[in-house]
Order: sequence, then structure tokens, then C-alpha cells
Amino acid sequence: MNILLINHYAGSPDMGMEFRPYYMAQEWIKAGHNVTIFASNNAHVRKKKIEIESSFKEEIIDGILYIWIKTPPYHGNGLKRILNMRSFYKQMKRNAAKISGKYKPDIVIASSTYPMDNYAAAEIARISGAKHIYEVHDLWPLSPMELGGYSAKHPFIKYLQKAEDFAYKNADTVISMLPETKPYMISRGLDIKKWHYVPNGINLAEWDRKTPIEESLRKQLEDIRNQFDFMICYTGSHGIANALHNFIEAAKTQNDKNIAFVLLGDGPEKENLQRKAEGADNIFFFDPVSKQEIPDFLEYFDATYIGLQSQSLFRFGISPNKLFDYMMAGKPVIQSINAGNDFVKEANAGISIEAENADALAEAIIELSKKEASELKSIGNNGKEYVLKHHTYNVLAKKFIDIMHNLSHE
Repeated sequence: MNILLINHYAGSPDMGMEFRPYYMAQEWIKAGHNVTIFASNNAHVRKKKIEIESSFKEEIIDGILYIWIKTPPYHGNGLKRILNMRSFYKQMKRNAAKISGKYKPDIVIASSTYPMDNYAAAEIARISGAKHIYEVHDLWPLSPMELGGYSAKHPFIKYLQKAEDFAYKNADTVISMLPETKPYMISRGLDIKKWHYVPNGINLAEWDRKTPIEESLRKQLEDIRNQFDFMICYTGSHGIANALHNFIEAAKTQNDKNIAFVLLGDGPEKENLQRKAEGADNIFFFDPVSKQEIPDFLEYFDATYIGLQSQSLFRFGISPNKLFDYMMAGKPVIQSINAGNDFVKEANAGISIEAENADALAEAIIELSKKEASELKSIGNNGKEYVLKHHTYNVLAKKFIDIMHNLSHE
């Protein structure tokens, strides 16, 4: 099959997020399919900027054909970001005939966070005689409404709602990364037979060829290990949504002085978190490392933490990459999230507690710290086995391919 995937934010391990298109494409290519990824040259989630002069630029990255579309730069979530989105999908729709003629897709996947790419995907699929798939990362416009407080009457929300409804009505199938979205999508007009679930996961190759962390960081972690009997870590973005103030609060209020709390990463809340941690000698902050170094970094810890603010939106489920990294590392997880699903509980891979509850978090950490090393290893292995069975990209890509094959034969 010729697979054409549209994802505004698509990246690679080298250039930064978003990683799923890259990992899926690699697996699809191994299975004998051709993959072309269309992405914007300007995306806030990437650590590297894509410089292009013409409107469209082809580039091969690790065997995958990327087509970069030149869009206007933006910062933040204001009007310029909306114009950037609009420029991206409008250019694709306007050039649908050329794209169809050159790349001859059998499958066209609209996979940006926002739903407007479906206008372009539907047109390219129509001209090509291809099947149109809508891959849903987050529910837009519900996400900006419930997380950002936007009114349903806001012009941008109406704009998003029209695009979402168009996608559910016109796509040949919908693949959700979240497990509990079916009732909502049906309420917006989706035919129940079109709904499928393919969550996030991990790339086995990156775990097979772990990149060592820098020697200076290794030395610092070893120094912490020499001072403390138990180490728990958080890795990733330091934002309000990540509920890290509760992590700091738990570190400061629990009475066991032999537990070290480590935070790796960066983000808008980091300075506030560091101020909150002042005076505590058991809290340590480190700058981000590359995605490839995360497996080696996690080796130094006895347990891991993931949390999110208590938000009604998570009733549709969550599928965080960070969680699968923790589980693949074979480390027990303390999850502090109110969600419609619970991978930690399903896998018996740690302890699940209420979101934004520092006291419950402190108790859970102490509970794990009192377990024997053999029991901690057993709990961690539960998570690793679960990920290997359900959440490697070769497993997920095969599920996706099966859906595409079934569509092609309809």
C-alpha cells in the first residue's frame, strides 16, 4: 500500500516531537508499504527548526519520505498559531490533485492534533480513490473547551467543531488513541462500525540500543544513591498539567529522610517548582536528556511518578508515552491521575491514587519504599511484560495495518 500520513507536528527522535508518525512509518515500511509524511516546517513541539525556501520540500529521514510544507511562524496559542494551522491544511487541499498524482496513495491518514486536516485528507482521498482515516490524538474542540475554558460559542471552537463533525461523517474509519471515546464520537455522528482503538507505545529498537547518559549526570545520580536508600523520579515536561507541585509537596511532607525525589526535564513551571523545593535536601532537578538516553536514566531508580491535573476530559482515557517508558524500564509506577482507563492497574505495575493528592502520593511512595527489592522487581516486570504484549510499535503498527487492509478490501 501507498500510505500518505498528514501530521502538522510530525518529527523524529533527532528533531523532537511528535514521534508516533515516525515510529509507525518505520514499522509500515518494514512490512513492505510505502509511506509519505506531510508535516509543517514550523511546529512548537520540535527542538529543531526546518528551514525551507519553497512551499514544499522533500526530505528522506531514516528511510521515510517527509514532505515539509512552509507555514508562517508562531509562538503561543494565539491567532498566529491558528493561521499556521490554516496555512498547512489549505495548502494541502489546494494541491490535492498534484499530491494525488505524484504519491498515488491507497490510504490517506489525517493525524494532526486538530481536525481540520480532514478537509485535505478527504479531497486527496477522493481524487485518488483512496480510503480516508482520521487518527484522533485528543478530542478537539473538547480539549480547548474543558482545559482552556473556551465557550462553545467562541469562533475558533465553532471552526473546530465543524471540522470534527465533518471528519466523523466523511472518514472511512476513525482510529482513537484513547480507549473511551466511542460514546462521544457516536454523539457527534460517527457510525459505530468505523471506530477503532490503537494507543501509544514504545519503540523496541531504542531500548535495544540504549544511549548512555553523560558521565557528569551519571556521577550525580550515583552520589544521590549513596545518600538515599530509595529513589523515585519524574521525567518530562514541567507544566501545570503535570501536577508536579504535589510531587514536591509529598517530598517535603513525608517523614522518611531516606527517599530522594528526582525531576528530569524542563518547562514553564520549573522555576516555581524549584522555589517550592527550597530548603529540602531530598529533591533534585536535572535538565532534559535526549529521548534515546531515557532508558539508561531510568535504570538508576526504584520507582517512577506520573501525574496529571484532575480534569473531566480524562474520562475518555489517557495514553501517555512517559508511562510506557516507565513500564518498559521495569520500574514500579505511582500514577496520580483520574482517568477513564488505568494501565498501571491493568498491568499490576504499581499504585494508582487520586489526582492532585499529595498525602496519598506520600503514602504510596513510602509503601513502595518499604518493599523488598525482589518485590519491586516483580512489580516492575509486570509493567514491562504488559508493554511488550500490548504497546510496542511493531504490535501497534500491525493493528493499524490490519485496519487499513480491511478498509482496502471493502
